[in-house]
Amino acid sequence: MRSRRAFLKRLSVSGAAYPLYDRLVPDLRGEALNAEHGGSASLASLAGKVKITDLQIIPVTLPNARNTYVFVEILTDAGVKGLGEATLEGKPEATMGALRDLRHFLIGKDPTMIEHVWQAIYRFSFYRSGPVLSSALGGIDIALWDIQGKLLGVPIWKLLGGPTRERIRVYTHLGDEYPDRGAGRARELVAIGFRALKTFPQGSYEMVEGPSKIHKIVANLKGIREAVGENVDLMFDAHGDLYPSVSWQLARELEELHLLWIEEPTLPEDLDAMKKVQEKISVPIAAGERLFTIWGFRELLEKGIVDVVQPDIVHAGGISQVKKIAAMAEAHYVAVAPHNPLSPVATAACLHVDAAIPNFLIQEVVYGLSARNAMVNEPIERVSDGYIELPRKPGLGVELNHDIIRQYGYRHPEFEEVYRPDGSVGEN
Repeated sequence: MRSRRAFLKRLSVSGAAYPLYDRLVPDLRGEALNAEHGGSASLASLAGKVKITDLQIIPVTLPNARNTYVFVEILTDAGVKGLGEATLEGKPEATMGALRDLRHFLIGKDPTMIEHVWQAIYRFSFYRSGPVLSSALGGIDIALWDIQGKLLGVPIWKLLGGPTRERIRVYTHLGDEYPDRGAGRARELVAIGFRALKTFPQGSYEMVEGPSKIHKIVANLKGIREAVGENVDLMFDAHGDLYPSVSWQLARELEELHLLWIEEPTLPEDLDAMKKVQEKISVPIAAGERLFTIWGFRELLEKGIVDVVQPDIVHAGGISQVKKIAAMAEAHYVAVAPHNPLSPVATAACLHVDAAIPNFLIQEVVYGLSARNAMVNEPIERVSDGYIELPRKPGLGVELNHDIIRQYGYRHPEFEEVYRPDGSVGEN
């Protein structure tokens, strides 16, 4: 045992020895796993010496915006702190409540037993999954991976089996500039360094639409294509706002633009409806941002509905789950493009998974919100010629800027209300 411990302590990753090895590795001397007596050690005997001492919840609302982020910091008795994000758009109080429910369970646990902790939280909850619990669990999972990387002195992607690539391809949105000046904004983003852009429908839509709204979307996208040329990939996010008949008509008219994908042509509540759209069009389909855990993605992949899956690193259950979802997708020859409209903390978590999976396609990032970027200690979303470099620091690679966050504070967001011209409720 001593010789093995001495050997492991000499191991290094990228020339840096494990800085907290003795706190990380369990001491099994004297236990011998009870093998001589025919017994077996309990899982507790395999735990390391590091323990979780607290979970802190940090809600942040950006100034002059509806965006509210929920961050998680997990503290340990080794002095190492893990950072995660548990944001659920429009439902901060719900996820914070779920995190408070889980705090006492986590205190005293070994933070390096990431899979065990994930399974316990998920399976001990009689009502499993859903956006609230999965987002809270996602925040905890990301923070635990951050701790693991810091304890070992390596970026998370090294622990996930990576890297499979040297840099991460990214895209962003045209945002509120679209559709009024979409072509001009597209040129600006290309000049900044983006080589892929995404747009979305404006306003509310009926279950069946005439040509006016459809042709307006098509005309706007054609204008963008003419503005940026064929070397920039374009995507259209129907966002579930369009009903199957509208998405089908729209996709048929957009075929000549050779979009990288059309996203969420129907709501995920009815995968058979999405399958019908997929069978009628030639544009690749992407979906998955509103699905949770590997079980939520199983049917989507088994039915062969999508060409690209878009698990959200927070909502789908964290780094642990998105890595597994990517493996499921790989077995079905489906690419992965993680959904990510959240903070730079979620972006960092995505980049580590992106680096380690073979079927990664492209990463969504938010661009142009200075208040959002100021929440972390240094920018991680530096785009050059359509790519972002891999994080190099141990763990997640980013930390919160607490001075800025205290200035922002927290307020409960309002619902974003969407109504049709007759006053009925539309999709959001």
